[in-house]
Amino acid sequence: MNWSRFVPLLVLVLLVAALWRGLGRDPTLVPSPLIGRTAPAFDLPALHDATVRVRTTDLVGQPTLVNVWGTWCVGCRAEHAVLLDLARRGGARIVGLDWKDDREAARAWLRELGDPYAVVAFDAEGRVGIDWGVYGAPETFVLDRHGVIRYKHVGPLTAEDAARVLAPLLRQLAEEAP
Repeated sequence: MNWSRFVPLLVLVLLVAALWRGLGRDPTLVPSPLIGRTAPAFDLPALHDATVRVRTTDLVGQPTLVNVWGTWCVGCRAEHAVLLDLARRGGARIVGLDWKDDREAARAWLRELGDPYAVVAFDAEGRVGIDWGVYGAPETFVLDRHGVIRYKHVGPLTAEDAARVLAPLLRQLAEEAP
């Protein structure tokens, strides 16, 4: 019997198995080498006042969500109501990273839709986003009170994500000893 005839079939079966496995994965769970590490250092101007600096040290002291967004991002508009609700409920400070955007457009966006952020860092060139491993907006990072990244969410946050993942994680981080 000539076994070489079965090699293409074996390759096809392996390829189908790999694709099938990939289809079952959650696309919002993108592994990040930053999980468990201190957030990358940055020093950027604030969106609302370019004379004010937003720094990595501003992320320390309490659990913090860092939300990467831009006015050009359709998914960012979709998740905005969830961020407003999270801000209203409390439990974590929300810091925005306005990424590759126009300053005036971003200010207008927040005036129109509401501002869930304690502060917004303005990353016009996108360099800080690169350091954080941002693939595209929106992305949200959860940091503990020490500034260590504990979770990364890729894509628009939904109310279900907030209830199922963020709320329990934020409660756990709030209860951890300082």
